[in-house]
Amino acid sequence: MSRREIRENIFKLLFMSNFNQGEEMDAQLKLYMENIENTREEDRTYIREKYGKVREKLEEIDQMLNETAKGWKTSRMSKVDLNVLRLAVYELKYDEDVPTGVAINEAVELAKKFGGEESPAFVNGILAKIA
Repeated sequence: MSRREIRENIFKLLFMSNFNQGEEMDAQLKLYMENIENTREEDRTYIREKYGKVREKLEEIDQMLNETAKGWKTSRMSKVDLNVLRLAVYELKYDEDVPTGVAINEAVELAKKFGGEESPAFVNGILAKIA
């Protein structure tokens, strides 16, 4: 599985967590992980671990987003844009293995694939300020 595919799976889990809480999300996570096709166990482990690390930092990440996105609070952002940004900010600030340019580029690509027409520019603008 490529890094892009792994990142996409982490994004999908973050998105799902907006609609599922606690034990329900634990069950959803387990079910999701069982149904990822063509995935090695080490990739599944990486996805689970990174998803957990992003979730642990959500309060700090959301605070950064709220301070940076003038006129936009996380509560008003589309769930797609918000979770793309959460993953990217985690990579920018806490994951030393991901170069800044890669984190931003991959976030923009996720925004193009899953977001609305304005999503790529919105994501790019916020991440440029944070970086």
